Amino acid sequence: MQNRAIRIGQIVPSSNTTMETEIPAMLRAREAIAPERFTFHSSRMRLKHVTKEALADMDSDSDRCALELSDAHVDIMGYACLVAIMSQGRGYHRQSEQRLHRVTVANGFPTPIVSSAGALVEGLHVLGAKKVAIITPYLRPLTDLVVDYIESEGIAVQDSVSLEIADNLAVGARDPLALLEISRQLHSAGADAIVLSACVQMPSFAAIEQVQQRCGLPVVSAAVCTAYRMLKSLGLHAQVPQGGELLSGKY
Repeated sequence: MQNRAIRIGQIVPSSNTTMETEIPAMLRAREAIAPERFTFHSSRMRLKHVTKEALADMDSDSDRCALELSDAHVDIMGYACLVAIMSQGRGYHRQSEQRLHRVTVANGFPTPIVSSAGALVEGLHVLGAKKVAIITPYLRPLTDLVVDYIESEGIAVQDSVSLEIADNLAVGARDPLALLEISRQLHSAGADAIVLSACVQMPSFAAIEQVQQRCGLPVVSAAVCTAYRMLKSLGLHAQVPQGGELLSGKY
């Protein structure tokens, strides 16, 4: 791995337009302060509208994507859809990560698997967050599933804003800086952290630092937590300029 760029693989919904921009943006920013270099590779699962039924159908295709990325000998693989995991039931990220890892083992190139769902939970635990406030683009029933999932992992969600957008392309087209104003709607007093986007499709990276400076709390997103867990799984220093508290290099 030292003699070539590190290969970042991502399993993404077919309509996702954000993780193939935000993860590279974070790791390119890291390249300005660290020697490692990265390339980016994706395989897609079909999804247009974010409903529980469509997410379940999409998730069943993730094994094929893992196999395809394994053929490219990527160094780490991210499952880039938080709600697809969280809508399948409590703790499902562990089952998914284990199953996809077995696919890579069977293909002769064992690869660490990171799910954005597991990464968000882990990132909040790393920060020591016991209570959080979150923003999602989802319809309220899906947001409620996300809240239940996070709380089942020992983190209380004291407030949530649900933007009620079902069209995944519309989610990806949002201006990340719109979250500066939306975050003011959150009841964050007493919270330990803010999840600015509990969705890897809703762009948020450009707003992380600004919201963090305004509210004085650690601010993360599903994408930020995914980048953190990827770097830690690769044995690399988890520091990304403008990435918020979790990617400050302290953890």
